[in-house]
Amino acid sequence: MRRISFSTAGESHGRGLVAILEGIPAGLTLEMVKHVDPDLVRRQGGYGRGRRMQIESDQAEVISGIRLGETIGSPISMLIWNKDWENWTQAMSPEKPDPDGNPKALRSLYLPRPGHADLVGLLKYDRRDTRDILERASARETAARVACGAVCRRLLEVFGITIGSHVTSIGSIEANVPDVLPTNLNESVNASALRSLDPDATTRMKKAIDDAKRNGDTLGGVFEVVATGIPAGLGSYVTYDSKLDGRLAGAVMSIQAIKGVEIGAGFSGAFKPGSEVHDPIVTDKNAKKSGGIGRKSNRAGGLEGGVTTGSPLVVKAAMKPISTLRKRLPSIDMRDGSVADAAVERSDICAVPAAAVVGEAMVALVLADAFLEKFGGDSINEITRNFDSYVQHLDKRGYGER
Repeated sequence: MRRISFSTAGESHGRGLVAILEGIPAGLTLEMVKHVDPDLVRRQGGYGRGRRMQIESDQAEVISGIRLGETIGSPISMLIWNKDWENWTQAMSPEKPDPDGNPKALRSLYLPRPGHADLVGLLKYDRRDTRDILERASARETAARVACGAVCRRLLEVFGITIGSHVTSIGSIEANVPDVLPTNLNESVNASALRSLDPDATTRMKKAIDDAKRNGDTLGGVFEVVATGIPAGLGSYVTYDSKLDGRLAGAVMSIQAIKGVEIGAGFSGAFKPGSEVHDPIVTDKNAKKSGGIGRKSNRAGGLEGGVTTGSPLVVKAAMKPISTLRKRLPSIDMRDGSVADAAVERSDICAVPAAAVVGEAMVALVLADAFLEKFGGDSINEITRNFDSYVQHLDKRGYGER
């Protein structure tokens, strides 16, 4: 990332998570309760979540970067406390264990789970107890990402850019997605237990999750993130690392358990002729942010050549099933190399709806970075002048004029 950077720290059952976000300009009105905490709540939801979500009630506590309800240009740091820490004080203590204590209190695990970071982490960091790996590799870390993404969402909203998501499939069950999505996508799906636009599919998805739970199994799925109101011209085609589709794909792919990312038609476009894939260019008087020029369709997903077109940005992600199975898969005991079944940690059966919210956060971070790269300034007022000037230029430019 070029104008914005963020980092997270903390373990799943440690005292809490830390999020540090740099590059947000001064003068952005920002309230945790109004702009950040609601996204943290959404991340905790979804049918198929585990008991951990009944313990936590995530809220972001500001440490720096905000004064009197506005950003001041310095790094924004936030804390999200883990309530479950009270039950893990011995297992996650930074101090050496009591040699006379009960070893079970340390909750050590030596049976890595297939599909998780357990084994590769043990090998990479020369550890034996998978607790040292899984605590940081856990998707609990995404709560800190969502907090950072929520701040970026707030920045983008000032300039008319909105981001939402919905689940398109759970396991083999696909939702019937309308050709035209609701204007307020999140408002339409937040009441759904699976963030789906298809009530009938939601019922079948819930049953599939119940069946998986009964069988000691887990389910993955696909979600779609949609951003609207984006001006043409974010990103670039001139270097490989400035292409916005690559930046988005990398960010979304970094989410735990995500194994595939598509922009627009994605893989399906590879099986069709160009006449059925590319979007015809048309005049559109309402397309103020793209110079009165639009697209007849949006199979490109709002990006051409790594640059935004002004059409909605559409990013899809495929999430694999959670790695912790009650129906345990074969593994190896790292203490002696004997064959054994993998360990079982408290976990979800399905977390695709939550992953969709994390996907929104990652898209928001990348878009905010590209937005500031194009219109950057030290304050909201300066950025607004730059942005308004650009949009006015597009609107008055005309066809063929320079």
